[in-house]
Order: sequence, then structure tokens, then C-alpha cells
Amino acid sequence: MNKKRCNWVTNDEVYIKYHDDEWGVPTHDDRKLFELLVLESFQAGLSWITILKKRENFKKAFDDFDVVKVANYGDDKVEELRNNEGIIRHKGKITSAINNAQVFIEIQKEYGSFDNYIWGFTNGNIIKSEYLTESELSKAISKDLKKRGMKFVGPTIIYSYMEAIGIIDNHQEICFMFQR
Repeated sequence: MNKKRCNWVTNDEVYIKYHDDEWGVPTHDDRKLFELLVLESFQAGLSWITILKKRENFKKAFDDFDVVKVANYGDDKVEELRNNEGIIRHKGKITSAINNAQVFIEIQKEYGSFDNYIWGFTNGNIIKSEYLTESELSKAISKDLKKRGMKFVGPTIIYSYMEAIGIIDNHQEICFMFQR
């Protein structure tokens, strides 16, 4: 018997695995939180499936999303990434990933972890089914991250990020993952 999934899920195995195993699952590991933040920022203007299909390449290119390593990338690494055909080679997104890693580390120092920071916006609570592309919460988080110096973290990207890390549970009622 086929499982019913959210309408956005195609029959692509990469999408199915992401939807079934990750999307909307509360994430508290800082490395995973950084990975998804980087991937969401690279997704701007592109489809999510494009990013998911390049995810392993991103993982290798960005040292398994080790935030300290990424924060210390220099010009040589930027050029290496710009020449890596396995990832999105947009210079602004590459340099913003490095910049955002530096800000991410500052947030970790201030809050003890990025997890404490990002989940603190909802006091650890999950927001159920809004079906939006941005919200007052995503605008507030985006504004705070930008004030701290992050780039490619607009309200729509942050909304999608909150869905990815499980702060927002937007599984549709038809979906086997939907829980009231």
C-alpha cells in the first residue's frame, strides 16, 4: 500500500526520503542545523530538489558542514568551491556560507548552542500547520540574523528552514506524517 504524502512530494526517491525521514522532524544538532541553513541559503531562486540532489556534493565540498572549518575558509577555498561542478557555484552564496558560519559561531558562544538560539524563538515549541511562505516569526528571525550579519536569510528562506528543522510542522492532513 502506498503511503499518502504531502502534495509537494514527487515520486523522486530523494524527495521521498527527505520528506519521510527529515522534513518537519525536530532537529537539535548544531551541525545539522548549520547544514540545513547552508542548504536553504543555496536554494534561494532554485528548486529544493536541485539542492537535495547535490547534497552529498555540498557535504564533501563544505567539510561535512564543520562550522569552524567553513568559518575559516579563505580565498583559495572560495575559488575551489567556485570551480566545483557538483555544487551551486554562486560566489555570493559561497561567501555568505563562510560569513554565516562565523556568525553561527558567535551565536553559539552567546547562547551555548545555535539550537538554544533558534528554538528559543518558540520556547522549544513546534508550530503546527501554517502553510505559508513566510510569517511574523520568520520575519523576526530573519531580521535578527541579518542584524547579526548573516546573509541569504530572508523571511522566506527562514520559513523554509523552520519547516526543515521541525520548528514548523506543515505536513498536510492527507500525509501519513500529519499529526494533530
